Amino acid sequence: MKKIKINIEGMHCASCASNVEKSIKKIKGVKEASVSIMLKKAIVESEDFVSENEIRQAITNAGYKPV
Repeated sequence: MKKIKINIEGMHCASCASNVEKSIKKIKGVKEASVSIMLKKAIVESEDFVSENEIRQAITNAGYKPV
C-alpha cells in the first residue's frame, strides 16, 4: 500500500470534490480516496501497482487540473 497526495486546481465546491473522488475511486487498486475542497488536494491510498499518472489522468478526466 502507498499514499499519494496530489494538489488539484479548478475545484469550486463540494460537488467538484465529490466528482474527482468518484473518478479516482474507479481506478483498479485504489483502496481509499479523499478529496478536500478546502486544501485543494487529493489523498489516495492504493496498491503499489497504481501509478500516480493514472490518478492524475482520472483527475483530468473529471475536468480538473492536477498540479
